Amino acid sequence: MIRLFALIIMVIPGIIAAIGIKLMRDMLFGILQAPFPYLWLQFLIGFIFFLGGLGFIAGFVFYRDRKRNKVQKRFIKKSK
Repeated sequence: MIRLFALIIMVIPGIIAAIGIKLMRDMLFGILQAPFPYLWLQFLIGFIFFLGGLGFIAGFVFYRDRKRNKVQKRFIKKSK
């Protein structure tokens, strides 16, 4: 059950990042989606979605690897 919950936590930011890529791609082809009045606003929201989703996934992987000491020495957390 916990693994399923962790999978859902990782899939949701991935979907948000994919939506961001789609919004940016649609702006490049001149396709305006319904809730956005301007193409530049659609691109900006898509870029924010992409960075947010990618940042969450990257942070999660980095935190997990840091906890298991699988990162470079400069990223290892120094204990007090």
